[in-house]
Amino acid sequence: MVEGKTFTLLRVELRRILVASGLPEKEISGILSQLEKSHRHMSIIAFAALLEKAGLNNEHISNIFRRFGMDYITIHEVIDMIDSYKINAETGRLYEVRLDV
Repeated sequence: MVEGKTFTLLRVELRRILVASGLPEKEISGILSQLEKSHRHMSIIAFAALLEKAGLNNEHISNIFRRFGMDYITIHEVIDMIDSYKINAETGRLYEVRLDV
């Protein structure tokens, strides 16, 4: 599971990263607006959902996270969590498989 860590970026840095990822200005403004509404703090899952809603795929989202300074293992765990949330939302049920070794 991903341990709590905070990534702090200046607004201009985030805008630059989003522009470099190919997002149109309208989508970038929407993402920055959502961040403002959430008092400039957001879980990485919610942020990834915003990026996905803006039209970015997992590869582009991973690239953005790398530019934040996130390591590959953490990125992989976040993408896995996003995928599991999607599965749960699609089925309308919560599934969990747990193996204790």
